Amino acid sequence: MSGVLINLIVQVIAGIIGGNVVGSAGGKSVDLGPVLNSVVGAIGGGVGGQILTALIPVLAGAASNMDVGALVGQVAGGGVAGAILTAIVGLLKNRLAA
Repeated sequence: MSGVLINLIVQVIAGIIGGNVVGSAGGKSVDLGPVLNSVVGAIGGGVGGQILTALIPVLAGAASNMDVGALVGQVAGGGVAGAILTAIVGLLKNRLAA
């Protein structure tokens, strides 16, 4: 597999984890349910991770040469981006429903 695809897979998985963590830890005001937390987290992780890779080109080499630091950066970037997007969508959904 190409390095870009592996990086994207890592970012999406990290986004799913980040989305579910913030959904379960944030209480009713942020939680979208397990399925939507996963979907929104995956989108946030993939998109946010790609933006982070474009801003910090060193992270692009995570899959091609198995650089542990770059891989940790991919996981952190995808997880944080997935968590942030899940929190934003959850807050907006609950505010509009009220």
